Amino acid sequence: MIKKLSSKIVYQNPWMTVREDDVEFANGHQGIFGVVDKTDFALIIPFDGEKFHLVKQYRYATQQDSIEFPQGKHEAGSKISPVDLANAELKEETGLVAGKVEEIGFLHEAAGYSNQGFHIYLATELVQEESKLEVTEADLEHLTMTVEELETAMRRGKITDAPTVAAYGLLQITKPVKSA
Repeated sequence: MIKKLSSKIVYQNPWMTVREDDVEFANGHQGIFGVVDKTDFALIIPFDGEKFHLVKQYRYATQQDSIEFPQGKHEAGSKISPVDLANAELKEETGLVAGKVEEIGFLHEAAGYSNQGFHIYLATELVQEESKLEVTEADLEHLTMTVEELETAMRRGKITDAPTVAAYGLLQITKPVKSA
């Protein structure tokens, strides 16, 4: 067990807080932990029976395009349920509305330095409507992939978004999706 001795915020904005904690390990050794506090997000896996729906967008932190399942969060303090957030992100990013949404699970994104986790949902019975992209999503592109195309893209490193890959893995061990 690691005991927190003290904590100080070293950076904060509406989306995250970075803190530095002085800690003591079980063996008495003292050190520090840098922790990124972020609110949880929702990820939704849209599947129309034949293809998965994903988005491609430029990610500033990695300086490259990223192919991902629709996902997002609101500023800290917002009062929206994870499933409502997942449905909102699905509509916003793809224009899709799900007739059925099933909870798949919850994972932590990067437990070694952040407390942020994400709720995973499977969306089926999809109906296409108009998307409502945020101003920061102007470059977002809606893609579709079969099971084989998705798995090939993951194996070949075309999809590197960890939440997308982890969510797909969890989906396949809880509710396996096969090709039509």
